[in-house]
Amino acid sequence: MLKGRKGIILGVANKRSLAWACAKSCAERGAEVALTYQNERFQEGVQSLASTLPGASATIPLIRCDVTRDEDLDALADSVKTQFGTIDFIVHSIAFANPQELKNPFRQTTREGFRNALDISAYSLIAVSRALAPLMPNGGGIVTLSYVGGERVVPNYNVMGAAKAALDSCARYLAYDLGPQGIRVNSVAPGVIRTLSASGIADLGKMLEQVERTAPLRRNVSAEEVGDTVAFFVSEMARGITGQTIHVDSGYSILGVSAIDPQAMS
Repeated sequence: MLKGRKGIILGVANKRSLAWACAKSCAERGAEVALTYQNERFQEGVQSLASTLPGASATIPLIRCDVTRDEDLDALADSVKTQFGTIDFIVHSIAFANPQELKNPFRQTTREGFRNALDISAYSLIAVSRALAPLMPNGGGIVTLSYVGGERVVPNYNVMGAAKAALDSCARYLAYDLGPQGIRVNSVAPGVIRTLSASGIADLGKMLEQVERTAPLRRNVSAEEVGDTVAFFVSEMARGITGQTIHVDSGYSILGVSAIDPQAMS
């Protein structure tokens, strides 16, 4: 499905990160991928993971990139051009908020906390697209990872909800902006999954239990299912889709009154 296609996955942190699931799914379908890591703290772990990818007998490009630094993004584009020449897809799996901003009431969100969350979680998609779109002369796909908390209130998600709402809007505007170049931009919104980022959300365990009780499929989703959806979006099979947000959450996002346990209604 992706044989002969080359792409970059941003945001790999560890084996539980959604970015890693996306990298595996794309590589398993024949894509050549480059991975980014934020700083030296993550370098060794990402390097170890990269060695397990299908086709890892060839060196998997690993590129340091802090998306808050324009010089890092310029260096990223140079590195990708050197390694691949051109690319066919980008997977953006980057989000961050100060943990304290997720604990305090939303009205107590600080100006700096809001700026930081929006910069890293939403503006970075614009910055990455600007830096790497010139390396996509044949068009292709850009996918970012969102969450239903950008569309509806999720208790304790707070400023990240505002950031995801901005991210979804950025994806739509980029879809319009880059469409004439044949570049599609879409969002994939996973359900609740235990990742390093999600560990900062209070009552995560209760959220997982809630989804299992009430989602149409009566189960939580896996990181692998998210990765497979991303692989679809960056493939030619999704060539007619852009500016869309697809939820991979066992159908939980379609519920109107999701707090009701169906067992209690019987």
